[in-house]
Amino acid sequence: MDIFFPQVCAICGKLNENGLCMKCAKTLETFAEFEIIEAESHLENKNFQDFMYVFHYEGMIRKLILDYKFHEKSYIYVGFVNFILKNKKIFEKLKSYDTIIPVPISNKRMKERGYNQSLLIAKKLSKALNIELQENCLVKTKNIIEQSKLNREQRKQNIQNVYELKKKQILKNKKILLIDDIYTTGNTVNECCKILQKAMPKKIDVFTIAKD
Repeated sequence: MDIFFPQVCAICGKLNENGLCMKCAKTLETFAEFEIIEAESHLENKNFQDFMYVFHYEGMIRKLILDYKFHEKSYIYVGFVNFILKNKKIFEKLKSYDTIIPVPISNKRMKERGYNQSLLIAKKLSKALNIELQENCLVKTKNIIEQSKLNREQRKQNIQNVYELKKKQILKNKKILLIDDIYTTGNTVNECCKILQKAMPKKIDVFTIAKD
């Protein structure tokens, strides 16, 4: 695969096996926040504890994520993840979990896009951190209107009752890290965590590339 589709820099597009050249990595550093928020209080009935993100969803970061999700540039996640793993603060925090779970997408969306953007990030983090990945415990059973097309109240209603928990026994007493690409209102990850709470894990935290 590397011969036919060699890895390129997420930003400039030049060949680079790490997905991010040194020049563009320095550019990303100017946007990086690396925030760990221990008390996200704006959500009603919050179902997770800590929330972590790396960038604000604006400017170049917004364009990269939109290209990643909607313009068939799946390779962009490699640059993001390798950049994240070089930050000691985030790296040490991420190492403390037992299980990584990506926010799932519906089968219809998977067929349209060809990949789950959150799963690609979760897989690479799982491998780099040597933490188990559970990609079939949380599943999306309904195809819904894209959250980005709705307002805050509509998003809350739209995302309800669309996820299902499988094999919940393997998540009991585990420290779970839920992975998504963007945190906007928090309704998507909160609904996912509500379902995951049924497995009685030790804790659930959320990590996203960007926060709107």
